[in-house]
Amino acid sequence: MTQTHDLTPLTPAQRANLKALTDTVLAAVPERQPAEFWGLAASHMGVDQALEHHLNTQLPPATRAGLLGLLDAMAQLSFHAQSQTVRETILRTVAGIAPEAAAGVGALRQLTLMYGYAMPGPDGKNALWPHLAYHGIGSAAPQTPKTIRPTIPADSEVLEADVVVIGSGSGGGVVAGELAQAGKRVVVLEAGGYANEADFHGLELPAYGSLYYRGGYHPTADGNVTLVAGANLGGGSTVNWSNSVRPRDDIRQRWASEHGLTDVAEPGYDAHIEAVLTRMKVNEDCSDYNGPHQRLDEGARARGQTFTKAALNLDQQHYDAEKAGHAGFGDQTGAKQGTLKTYLQDAFDAGARILVGTHAERILVEQGRAAGVEATATVNGEPRRITVRAPQVVVACGALETPALLLRSGIGGPAVGQYLRLHPAGLTAGVYADDQRAWWGPPQSGILKTFAAREDGHGFIIEGVQYGPGLIASGLPWTGGAAHKELMSKFARMAVFVSIVQDRGHGRVTIDEQGQAVHTYAVTDELDVRNFHAGIAESIRLHEAAGAEEIIALAPGVRPWKRGDDLEAFIEQVGRVPPGAGGQTVFSAHQMGSSRMGTDPQTSVADPRGQLHDVPGVWIGDTSAFPTCSGVNPMVSCMALAHRTASHILNDTATS
Repeated sequence: MTQTHDLTPLTPAQRANLKALTDTVLAAVPERQPAEFWGLAASHMGVDQALEHHLNTQLPPATRAGLLGLLDAMAQLSFHAQSQTVRETILRTVAGIAPEAAAGVGALRQLTLMYGYAMPGPDGKNALWPHLAYHGIGSAAPQTPKTIRPTIPADSEVLEADVVVIGSGSGGGVVAGELAQAGKRVVVLEAGGYANEADFHGLELPAYGSLYYRGGYHPTADGNVTLVAGANLGGGSTVNWSNSVRPRDDIRQRWASEHGLTDVAEPGYDAHIEAVLTRMKVNEDCSDYNGPHQRLDEGARARGQTFTKAALNLDQQHYDAEKAGHAGFGDQTGAKQGTLKTYLQDAFDAGARILVGTHAERILVEQGRAAGVEATATVNGEPRRITVRAPQVVVACGALETPALLLRSGIGGPAVGQYLRLHPAGLTAGVYADDQRAWWGPPQSGILKTFAAREDGHGFIIEGVQYGPGLIASGLPWTGGAAHKELMSKFARMAVFVSIVQDRGHGRVTIDEQGQAVHTYAVTDELDVRNFHAGIAESIRLHEAAGAEEIIALAPGVRPWKRGDDLEAFIEQVGRVPPGAGGQTVFSAHQMGSSRMGTDPQTSVADPRGQLHDVPGVWIGDTSAFPTCSGVNPMVSCMALAHRTASHILNDTATS
């Protein structure tokens, strides 16, 4: 979680306009019944106060200042004193002034809807949930003892190690486990906290605040893409949707032939893949189809396509379909075999010291090579400065933060932060006749790969999504308070498909004056835009083929399709709305490539083995090392590459 300091409190005018904005977006419609749903506005549930807290605790200072500036501009229009109709017009007008204004309005609108539909009240429930047939997980988590005991450092303590691993997700966790089991003295630094089954409550918004980067779904600095990433012990592997997809053969060949990772395309690399699949107990026996997956399967069959069952890293002995749909908020059952249950446990059992709540400030370089890390650990709310002295440093902070650490350290060369790939994703919602019970079963239990390489080796895949009213509400198009509530009143009958683009274009990670990561990504590459629109179009056709009564695209200004309407005309209309700020909502749960491997120090950060070109002893151990995007859910690709990197570190240290 990003924590800002020395903040100027919101002015009375800013607070008034923030309250008015939230009530405009999530509005009361008093003439409709039942009043428990239609009569509630955002401020009735404290959304305006929650957003003020979010502005103060979750956003970089520059982003916060921009949003407060937007509220100041609305004060000039006496926004808070206007009627609902006039306020809606002002929001649309302001959003049309410039891309920055559209991004700001979009961010506040999405946050309002996320908090409004996902924030539990004092009783642990949201007042809107009964009308949505949503109930959360419905039971308390078991009191499972924690099996890892994090190290609590003293202020100014210096830890000695053979290797320090920064980050504990799919990459860092694997490296730590492999090296510790090989006898290396390993220290793991994790910026997030440590939670297990006893802490997981199955509630969407609290999980975003405690387990996710920057509080969950948050926009890039340019407002074009909404990002989501894990930030906890275990990283994304603790909260992802368990989809365990083998690396694509064509991507392996591309990494080998174009970027110098020659062994990745050879049969020997399969050993790295098989090792992580085996350790995570990957299987298809838990891949149950809920309503949305059944609709995807039916739509694919009707269109002559194949929807294939996904392999998942779920332990059959602990799997519970009644709770599986909430696993993105922390798996209460213990079935998910992320790094927390596997490689990090291996590392701890082998003697590794694991620190949580610890933010790496900079990498130490002495005499031209790695010497350790300076970090700040937060213990009982108080910062403690620590140093880890180690000749090998593995940077695995995730593709959103790894380049920021390198930039703060002044190492990595000119390509640091470049080539950020995001797998831009678009959603469509089909409204069906019956409750889809989307909370039952895994969030992703199948994949449609028909179009994975439709043009020049690039394309899109289609999958299911995590069940949560905040996610869906914040993504559905907003044309007015009453219209959006009308859409959400059909939430229980919705099946949502996500089309995920294998992007050729790329974005960038930089740092601001405080050294915090800033992410930008323009969805403008011609091939990516074509694939984005093609993915949305195919998702729409799948919904129609599966029997949807209504289809909703996340395209502002486009009314939902209803059965009997011209489907191709609807697709054409949606296709005229560009992806990004002010246009179709774009999501990213897969971030890659921002500190990539390659042979050229001008266009890559690390060599083909994963070690920095300019600083021996510093290794990239996460998805930021990917030379290109993976084209599929990246967890297994990341873990296999990290397994390979660990073997290179062991070989180097054995001969040094």
